[in-house]
Formats: sequence, C-alpha cells, structure tokens
Amino acid sequence: MTSPIAGATGVSPMATAQATPTASGASASAGLSLSSDAFLQLLVAQLKYQDPSSPADTTSFMQETAMLSQTQTMQSLSSDSAANLKAQQMQTATSMVGHTIAYRDTTGLTAQGVVSSANLSGTTPTLTVGGKTVALTDVQQVLAS
Repeated sequence: MTSPIAGATGVSPMATAQATPTASGASASAGLSLSSDAFLQLLVAQLKYQDPSSPADTTSFMQETAMLSQTQTMQSLSSDSAANLKAQQMQTATSMVGHTIAYRDTTGLTAQGVVSSANLSGTTPTLTVGGKTVALTDVQQVLAS
C-alpha cells in the first residue's frame, strides 16, 4: 500500500510542516502555523501508514510532542508578556497626569510641561502636554510637582 502522505515513512510530523522559502526568498514560516490538532493528525497518519517492517521510534514522537507543548507554552508566555507590558505602560502614563515631565520634542530638543491627560487608545500610550501629543517613549524625566 502506498502512503497518501508523501514521505510519511520515517519523516517526523514536525519536519513535514516546516516552512519552505517563498519565491521572494523570505521564509513562509510567518504564515505557517501548526495547531495541536494538525500535529496530531499528522502523527496519526504517520503511524497509520508506516512500514510495519521498520516501525517508527516512539522516542522521537514523544520528543516532538514535548516540543509542540513547549512551543505552545512559549507562545502563551509571549502574549502574556505583551499584555503585561501594555498594562504597565498604561499605568505609567496615567500616573504621570498632573506631573511635570521633561521630554524630547519633534525637533529633538528637550522640553518641559505638565501632563494634562493620557491617551490609552493607541498601540502605545501617549501624553498630552501643553496641547502637544508626547509619546511615552519620549519622556526623559518626571519632575516633582
């Protein structure tokens, strides 16, 4: 019987799902995602169509399953870290309201002013100082009020 999955005998499910270079030379891995379900389907297909005279090593399956679990955990930690950073930036911006700050203006010079409000709706919080919008990353110093 021939395998419906090209190269299924002796090829790990993780290796089957690796990215290949695109025509532009960039890696396709940015758009390629192997979900847990897809991984398990590949694993079952590999086991189903393996050559009975040379069965696959179960150790490699366990390693690949552990690798998938670790990858999912790292992705979860990464998104949690990004959410924590966003929350911390929002808290920092709101705590500056009413305080005098020194910041780098659009010309690159240092300016000072009192923060009248914080805008939390964008990707990163911004402050309003004397009618001007100041990025949180441009704040150089928070002075005592």
